[in-house]
Amino acid sequence: MEEAITGDFALIKAWKADPFGNLIFRKSARNFNPTMAKAAKITIREVEEIVEMGAIKPDDVHLPGIYVDRIIKGEKYEKRIEKVTVEKLSDSTDSIIKKKSSS
Repeated sequence: MEEAITGDFALIKAWKADPFGNLIFRKSARNFNPTMAKAAKITIREVEEIVEMGAIKPDDVHLPGIYVDRIIKGEKYEKRIEKVTVEKLSDSTDSIIKKKSSS
């Protein structure tokens, strides 16, 4: 039988948290973050917002606070998905607005 993979630290990013450490993840963060938090000896989480006790319903909790050791409130979450650029056409005075996805 294979032994489980363990780590000393897990750095987890979550969407919402309450003061007791209960976490809610968004989108693909739900795939591996709960598993890594359970496998590590110390779990440090960075959250976008910390809400008051009772704001997160028990059924909405993705990771209970028993697995979380430290809380860090992240700064400035600006999600840059598209950049708008304006390109001047060479033969006219009209402009075309293009959207480029950032890599």
